[in-house]
Amino acid sequence: MYKTIRPLLFKLPTETSHHLTLQALQLAGAIAPIRWVLARAFYAPPKPVQAFGLTFQNPVGLAAGYDKDGVAITGLATLGFGHLEIGTVTPRPQAGNPQPRLFRLVEDEGVINRLGFPGKGADFLAARLTKRPRGVVLGVNLGKNKDTPLENASDDYITLLRRFTPLADYLTINISSPNTVGLRRLQGREMLESLLGAIARERHSMSLGRAGRVPILVKLAPDLSDEELDDAVGVILATQMDGIIATNTTLAREGLKSAHRVETGGLSGKPLTGLSDLVLSKVVNRVNGKIPIVGVGGITHPDDAKRKLDLGATLVQVYSGMVYAGPALVKQIVRKI
Repeated sequence: MYKTIRPLLFKLPTETSHHLTLQALQLAGAIAPIRWVLARAFYAPPKPVQAFGLTFQNPVGLAAGYDKDGVAITGLATLGFGHLEIGTVTPRPQAGNPQPRLFRLVEDEGVINRLGFPGKGADFLAARLTKRPRGVVLGVNLGKNKDTPLENASDDYITLLRRFTPLADYLTINISSPNTVGLRRLQGREMLESLLGAIARERHSMSLGRAGRVPILVKLAPDLSDEELDDAVGVILATQMDGIIATNTTLAREGLKSAHRVETGGLSGKPLTGLSDLVLSKVVNRVNGKIPIVGVGGITHPDDAKRKLDLGATLVQVYSGMVYAGPALVKQIVRKI
């Protein structure tokens, strides 16, 4: 069915088609007979995985960025995912960057985005999460507001940590989006030690107050040098974070054919596959089994997901690959692995 729908979606501006599919999933999630049909159509056999103290029904998750405000969680849960990562959410609502800001690179099976964390903010998402579907692990991806100075970034992340600890199964610290000015500087050793140290102390304080100890993951960019990667992984381990997501989108543009290759923003999809796999293997080597790794970036075929698992990832996430392969990609991956 997706092969029939895709040409129609591709005639629309990229962000428009994204909103339409999100609205369709929101509607489907609200109607029980449609949920049942989708769950049957996209059924993925159970292949449980243990990570971060959680049980995932299968290793395949939805990467952050698709449903920033949690409006379609129930519909997305019917598509066979073992986990859903919602967000990126910021403490306060913000519009993001000016449109157009989302581009399909059809010839390359890629996507460039410079969205800039648009969303309705923490209050809206928290209200959505009070009613959530069972049977799927739910993560929330956290980011700072654009107008929050870098030196105060920990204030935003701690605000979100407090808000979503009771509502999410795990949290992800997003310091690797290229679309919020300066954000990637938080991956440097000094700033990362300050940020993750503050987050670790706050989590410890909350757990003493019986708020629970939620697993915290950190999402890294694929564009870090080996020295920068050494520093980032070292700080993540030293501050006792629970996992790493490798990787976010890239600023690289090598070998692209599409006219949209000149657009600024983060590149995802098939062109990211090789670079993301390389960084994943480096992260796995540096972590040496101490914490689980989530592999994401360039998964457009079941073999891509299997390769990331073979490289040492415990879980994988997809997003841009579904733009080209459709939602059946999830069950195809689960059956392949």
